[in-house]
Amino acid sequence: MGEKKGFFSRLKDGLTKTRDNFVAGIDNLFSGFSEIDDDFYEELEEVLIMADIGVKTTDKIIEDLQEKVKEQKIKEISVCKQLLIDTIKEQMRVDEHAYDFEHQTSVVLLIGVNGVGKTTSVGKLAGQMKEQGKRVILAAADTFRAAAINQLTEWANRAGVEIIAGQEGGDPAAVIFDAVNAAKARNADVLICDTAGRLHNKKNLMEELRKINRIIEREYPEAHRETLVVLDGTTGQNALVQAKQFGEVADISGIVLTKLDGTAKGGIAIAIQSELKVPVKYIGIGEQIDDLQRFNSEQFVDALFQ
Repeated sequence: MGEKKGFFSRLKDGLTKTRDNFVAGIDNLFSGFSEIDDDFYEELEEVLIMADIGVKTTDKIIEDLQEKVKEQKIKEISVCKQLLIDTIKEQMRVDEHAYDFEHQTSVVLLIGVNGVGKTTSVGKLAGQMKEQGKRVILAAADTFRAAAINQLTEWANRAGVEIIAGQEGGDPAAVIFDAVNAAKARNADVLICDTAGRLHNKKNLMEELRKINRIIEREYPEAHRETLVVLDGTTGQNALVQAKQFGEVADISGIVLTKLDGTAKGGIAIAIQSELKVPVKYIGIGEQIDDLQRFNSEQFVDALFQ
């Protein structure tokens, strides 16, 4: 339990800017109104949008809240606050099967634009799975940046896991082909693949991801597939746009949201979950290997309101 508490308190610290921004607005709202009327809802809408929860999600939350207030004939503002917390949590429920891949032979593909913390997330995931006693292999399929290959090699050494890498400028699909065959030959539990992130060159990127997917499907059909898109929490609504773009090129099964410490835009976690119907599965709040953790929506919302 000690470690859990550690992460929760670090999460609370990391969400300080988001919370200051959000809670101040919420507190003013709930102390400034004595009844739940149209003005109250209008002001609530503003507070939620300012917290990067986004227009669509905010509309959903408010509609939900209005329905509950009506149904339960609620008059007290304080009761309404708890309802708001519950409503936000409902927008973020993660299916209990979300982490099935951790217990199966799987290929985990991490995609995302450069600079969001993708290679680091690959390394941290590898380290954590290795600690759980799993046999992990990494694939350095971002062959366009020597830095990415070097960085991943460093993580592999640190975590004590094997890495399959090609030459800088080489064919990413060839690296995946070699990695898949290594994973099969060595009975790896999980193969984690880093990929290139040149979203400005979308046509090439799409083609590349398709090619990678075809190879995995052909060579390793028995493996469970997990495709995680890595997003930088500090970019707020822009992260949502990126997620949608990647959704066009890949079958995304989850989100890794990084750099949530030190941003006032933490509300984006709520928007992503609600709008994309894709769960945030991991969040990153720092540089250490255990600063990437499974996302717990209950904890996250509690950390926002406490």
